[in-house]
Amino acid sequence: MIQNRVAEAPMEAAPFHDDVAEGPADAMAYWVNAADGLRIRVAHWPKDGAIGTVLIFPGRTEYAEKYGRDAAALAERGFATVAIDWRGQGLAARLQDDRNIGHVGKFIDYQLDVAAVMDHCAALDLPKPWYLLGHSMGGCIGLRALHEQIDVAAAAFSAPMWGIQMSAVMRPAAWALSSLSRYLRFSHVFAPGQLAQPYVLRAAFEVNTLTSDEDMFHYMRRQLEGYPDLALGGPSLHWLNEALVEMRTLANMPAPDIDCVTFLGTDEAIVDTDRVHARMESWPNGDLVMIQNGRHEVLMETPAHRTAIFDRLAEHFIAHR
Repeated sequence: MIQNRVAEAPMEAAPFHDDVAEGPADAMAYWVNAADGLRIRVAHWPKDGAIGTVLIFPGRTEYAEKYGRDAAALAERGFATVAIDWRGQGLAARLQDDRNIGHVGKFIDYQLDVAAVMDHCAALDLPKPWYLLGHSMGGCIGLRALHEQIDVAAAAFSAPMWGIQMSAVMRPAAWALSSLSRYLRFSHVFAPGQLAQPYVLRAAFEVNTLTSDEDMFHYMRRQLEGYPDLALGGPSLHWLNEALVEMRTLANMPAPDIDCVTFLGTDEAIVDTDRVHARMESWPNGDLVMIQNGRHEVLMETPAHRTAIFDRLAEHFIAHR
């Protein structure tokens, strides 16, 4: 076994589903314990002669296999890749008896997972520099991690969850109900309108808000149909309240002192695009790249968009070697 030089304990191999990840063939996955004892899963795609390692922070409901094709795209450009199953999703420890409900105790707890991943990367002696790529919820977690000064040379985001799209009527209602639920002790239930079945399994491609690329849509669907344990439904009211508080807090903080590029689709329908524009306009070393007709999963858009995005990512990261 590989010895963990940080925790001074043997690493425990975790399952990884290569057949649906469709990434580089030599992927490895490990169980990693966060400081509070919760078990998360970390996947690693090595690359011979790598010029750096990209640390992927996935979005809510996601899991490492979803980034297999992205790991392949990054490997083609010289990078090794790491992806994490956050607490409460993927094969990491679930936090409710009903495993379909997305939940977290405190949003800041995700930083315990970040710290565990950083220690794990150090134990594997992964090629440096390390770079951050945060998608959706991973963009919110990643922004906080940058403020905590994690060891990365540059950052990138894809449709970052720095706000959630809601109507003018729904926003105050979401704040009120999610806050009230904590005191009346029903915050563990699904937020209104949320379901146990994952979105990608119940939405028709023709009306989905994730991607305009049908092959990528069915790629995500095959993963959950083949391995239902990876699936996650909607968030709890508690998760919603924790997320709202964290996003408001981060919005009132200055941009971190690190170079950043962010990709956002013009047809984004999940995260608050005003928050993304405002953040990037105030980021001294930040660049916002708009993806024409791109939806929420801009990394999983059409081949032409993917090529342009990953070329831009590689250019950005290589500039900070």
